[in-house]
Amino acid sequence: MTRTVQLNNVDHHDLRVITRHAAEFGDAVNQVLIFPTEFEEIQREYPIFFTFDASGDLQAVALLGLDRDENLFLDDMGWQARYVPAAQQRGPFVIGMGEEGGEPMIHVDPEHARVRRGAGEGQPLFLPHGGNAPYLEHVAGVLRTIYTGLDLIRPMFEAFEDAGLIEPVAVQVQLSDTEQYDLPDYSTISAERLGALDGAALERLHRSGFLYAAFLVVASTANVNRLIERKLALAAAG
Repeated sequence: MTRTVQLNNVDHHDLRVITRHAAEFGDAVNQVLIFPTEFEEIQREYPIFFTFDASGDLQAVALLGLDRDENLFLDDMGWQARYVPAAQQRGPFVIGMGEEGGEPMIHVDPEHARVRRGAGEGQPLFLPHGGNAPYLEHVAGVLRTIYTGLDLIRPMFEAFEDAGLIEPVAVQVQLSDTEQYDLPDYSTISAERLGALDGAALERLHRSGFLYAAFLVVASTANVNRLIERKLALAAAG
């Protein structure tokens, strides 16, 4: 069982974290959970779809591949995209309550595969003479993206459902005359319904703060073509 502890510059002064991306660090996945706070960056690179989690609640994911455990953005050189989803950037870190309660604090899993102690590969968390290293400041930003985004997921889907925008989608990818992928159990924002909203409905969606997010989801679906291009290039190289 993974146990995280509150990060501090005494017990963890010599911790380093490997930041490169590889299958050994859990990056070989064909979809990843994403948050409303990163939709703008995500839609530039990946298709955004909705799925149901184990509790039956809607969640947003970025589609990374067509086969199980296939990340078409991952190769021997690392993650080939301008933006890596926050869930894959956070590495061994999570947000947790402080030991004395109060404000949320950064926690770390010292046994995580990315964690090392002393000299060697990896980014330091603390500067030699005190203070946070640049990488730890980056991690704090990533965790803010996740922490803030978690609070927005339910209100976002409620706003989308109130506007009648969510619809199931048949994700069909035709690679050749003989090779086709049918990806079930996804939903998206209906571009047709979004375009047909009247002024009052648009105003409600705008006031909820999720009108822009709806347009980002619609725009992101064009990135399925990027997955096809990467899949075909991988097949040709192999």
